[in-house]
Amino acid sequence: MTLTSRTALSILAVLSVLATSAQQDPPTGANDLQVHGNFNIDGQLYNPDEEIGAVPPPEDWGLNAWGNLIITKGAFEAGLRLESYTPPLLGYPAGEPYTGSGLGYRYARYSQDDLDITVGNFFEQFGSGLAFRSYEERYLGVDNAMDGVRVKFKPTTGVYLKGFIGEQRLGFNSGFTKGPGVVRGVDLELSLNELLDSLAVKGRNLVIGGSFVSKYQEDRDPLLELPENVGLWAARLNYLSPHWNLYAEYAHKINDPNSSNNNIYKDGEALMFNATYVSKGLGVSAGVHSYDNMVFRSNRAAGPFDLNINFLPPLAKQHTYNLPATLYPYATQPNNEVAGQAEVFYKWKKGTALGGKYGTKLAVNGSVAYALDTLRIVDDTVTYDGYTSSLFGTGDRMYFSDFNVELRKKVSSTWEFALTYLNLGFDIETVQGKPGKPLIYADMVILEGMHKLSDANSLRFELQHLSTKQDHGNWATALVEFTFSPHWSLTVMDQYNYGGAVETDEIHYPLGSVAYTRGASRIQVNYGRQRAGIFCVGGVCRAVPAANGLTVSIASTF
Repeated sequence: MTLTSRTALSILAVLSVLATSAQQDPPTGANDLQVHGNFNIDGQLYNPDEEIGAVPPPEDWGLNAWGNLIITKGAFEAGLRLESYTPPLLGYPAGEPYTGSGLGYRYARYSQDDLDITVGNFFEQFGSGLAFRSYEERYLGVDNAMDGVRVKFKPTTGVYLKGFIGEQRLGFNSGFTKGPGVVRGVDLELSLNELLDSLAVKGRNLVIGGSFVSKYQEDRDPLLELPENVGLWAARLNYLSPHWNLYAEYAHKINDPNSSNNNIYKDGEALMFNATYVSKGLGVSAGVHSYDNMVFRSNRAAGPFDLNINFLPPLAKQHTYNLPATLYPYATQPNNEVAGQAEVFYKWKKGTALGGKYGTKLAVNGSVAYALDTLRIVDDTVTYDGYTSSLFGTGDRMYFSDFNVELRKKVSSTWEFALTYLNLGFDIETVQGKPGKPLIYADMVILEGMHKLSDANSLRFELQHLSTKQDHGNWATALVEFTFSPHWSLTVMDQYNYGGAVETDEIHYPLGSVAYTRGASRIQVNYGRQRAGIFCVGGVCRAVPAANGLTVSIASTF
């Protein structure tokens, strides 16, 4: 959809008047008019830097900005989001380009007496997302919001129905654009805890759910006979008790030839199990899954980040420290993956031999992902299935492995430390699409310290080191952060690539940052180098190019 600037400004003016009115007469009840929202602006001035391969855009500047306005009154709710990319930051978004300014999202919603209706844009998810998930991850540039109609209804206690039909957001060209396909779905969920009093008394619940989602796209292929309607069904169970959470879901996709599977007609399927046990001081979780030919998009020719109908959850820890989070993070392989993960968390109590005066926390995590064991069909001229496979049949190729241990200890009233060790195996050829590159093995050690200088001021530091004999060799990172509550924080960081066993340029990546926070608003200014890397959220990753320059970020909520 495109929207003229005049129309966007008119909508904004109406909402501004309503917002002003609401502020002059503060709401006192649920039926009063209420206006709220948030704004975010990220701008960067780029410098050329040959040493790190940073090339500025022709404008020397990038800007991503957006603002949400939401109005509620009783059972009614309406909202919109205005966006601006003039031009977008380098490397953003992950898929279809964004450019210009205009309307990125708008909707009207009515909710009363267990009936909920939305027209316009909406986000939704069935189960874990194997069948359907529309969502946005703004800093990845992933947004597959639906544009259509959604209805939710609870006919009786413990029974939940959802249904929708619409098109998906694709890109942004002075307003959001949409893909060529139509997506439809229904979901039924039964909560036995609400239906059966016996389970409610014991604090247990069994949730049973099922979904069916289909897409329509016209067949214009001159050579192949492509199915115009493709369906996917899924069933799930979730058992919950005071200590346990057990989840299982299976999804089956009917033949869906598309660009990601070389136009084969093989059905896709996915199966996942997750289990979590929690008691005082102890947490244990484990999960396995298998994904076979499960790319499901509303356009057969779409790229990996665009028009995804479903979401395949990853089984790999999302690290927050800079080196493991940006050098070798794992991205889910939706057409061919068998993976497993286990994690144990334990806290020794205060006053015990290992707990000491303040207690001690230990977290051990391990995950691994392999290719499926598949067999190519040699004379594939009848079914065009491409290959045969079985769920959880493990192939020879390892995509990823991660074993990590974190020990966190408060040693005095003013000092706390965290020591982390990681061992990674990373198939950079498959995960990052770099043909001919060897499997990477890396060891990392990270020390984090926090010191309370006074009631208002604190210091935090990180020392990180990565060693590997492949790729670009060794990396080291040092970070120091001062916080002067309640308004100011100052951060200085340097990353250093010195190769070690690998011959490489020895390059520093210094970066300084100042942030000011007042109430619900925050302003941050960064200056320095940003190395090329990978940014991931939930198993979805985009490449971040090398950059040098000044970055200003402003965020506010009202």
